[in-house]
Amino acid sequence: MTRTDFAARWAAALGTGRWQSKAPLAGLTTFKVGGAAEWLADLISEDELRALVVDAIAAGVPVTMLGGGSNVLVADSGVPGVVARLRFTGISQPEAFVVRAGAGVTINGLVRWTIGRGLAGLEAWAGTPGTIGGAIYGNAHWGGENIGDHVREVRLVTRDGLIHDVPVDAMAFGYDTSRIQRTREVVVSASFNVTSGDVVALRERARASLQYRKVTQPLASPSAGCIFQNPLPTDRVPEGIPLSAGALVDRAGLKGIGLGGARISDQHANFIVNDGGATADDIRTLIERARTAVREGFGVELRDEIVYLGTFRHG
Repeated sequence: MTRTDFAARWAAALGTGRWQSKAPLAGLTTFKVGGAAEWLADLISEDELRALVVDAIAAGVPVTMLGGGSNVLVADSGVPGVVARLRFTGISQPEAFVVRAGAGVTINGLVRWTIGRGLAGLEAWAGTPGTIGGAIYGNAHWGGENIGDHVREVRLVTRDGLIHDVPVDAMAFGYDTSRIQRTREVVVSASFNVTSGDVVALRERARASLQYRKVTQPLASPSAGCIFQNPLPTDRVPEGIPLSAGALVDRAGLKGIGLGGARISDQHANFIVNDGGATADDIRTLIERARTAVREGFGVELRDEIVYLGTFRHG
């Protein structure tokens, strides 16, 4: 199958409502920057996902998954191949204390669903951007917990179109990582362990989490969340500086520094915000400036938490 055949087949299968060529991606990300996808596909079923993956491999077309658009930076030159968004938005309760959510469900949507049914365990994740698929891919963390701590099982599609259910102990969850980053499997859904709880208490905990985010994070401006992973205990961070990427960038004197329309937040130095008119290259250049300053100032190599889509001039 040629790339032309692939595009024609999927344009016919999905129609103009769910298949676009040269589709702008900036508006689909929380950074609000970046170029276009060669093709953009909105998929609504496991069968569509499996078939698209198989066809793409046969045609030599790269497939990039895009969830809620947080934690990613799209290159100004765009993303080659097909960018797929999974519209798997179902939530169910297959067992008394198990909740299953499709990959396209937002984390906030799942939190609201569980709170409304008096199910506890996920309420502190209120305000977390992105979707279940993206959270599983990067093992999202908040308040000293990883999303993987709550997972029971994940349904995945392999790059040859096979679907299998993977128990949590086979997901290789770690800090900001999962097996998916190595295998390139795609999340279809995830099952979470929950307990019973009082709806009023759950809502209060969710509100407290939201309020803490408002106080500590620059939510008023477009950003992608934290740029860097926090240092590990094995990293040699100078005495007196916490194991915090934001603290290191701050101590390097870069809080509030800008480039073009991008700026390191003066509220949280591990956030870069788009003040308007920023390009992806502005943001990437600022990221590398911060990484270099921390390396040269403290001997600590900051690792990316953000995911880059497409090809950049820097980095």
